[in-house]
Amino acid sequence: MLTVGVTGHRSIPDEAYPLVRGELAAELGNAARRSDTVEALSSLAVGADQLFAELALECGARLTAVSPGADYEATFAPEELAGYHRLLWRAHAHVRLDFPVVDDDAYYAAGAYIAEHSDLVLAVWDGLPARGRGGTGDMVAYARSLGKTVVVIWQAGVRRP
Repeated sequence: MLTVGVTGHRSIPDEAYPLVRGELAAELGNAARRSDTVEALSSLAVGADQLFAELALECGARLTAVSPGADYEATFAPEELAGYHRLLWRAHAHVRLDFPVVDDDAYYAAGAYIAEHSDLVLAVWDGLPARGRGGTGDMVAYARSLGKTVVVIWQAGVRRP
């Protein structure tokens, strides 16, 4: 089994979206060709996490959702919950971290769980520092500190909002 995790921005600018989508699909396709079973780990946040989860399922991967805390659903805007629930329903496993309230520490713990349990980490990352503890920059640094293979995916010259 090959385990692929994701970390990434919630906002992917329109001009970067085609490249990000294409590169995520290519990396997941490569993983599927290298292993009979691919497990995809995602927190199912809006943006990169949900895009990754959708593409992983299209490639036939088993999806594991990683929730950072008990009130995770409350962090989604009402119009975002349908996408989260649709993917959560399709997940073969759901890891719920033991944080009663989702905060920066909970986000960091969820990202750390994904990095620790992945063979490969796909990072939809603009290369800038994290905007809060547990952000993409933090998780890339953590995964690299573990010696994990990290593939950074981003459109050169594009800044996120």
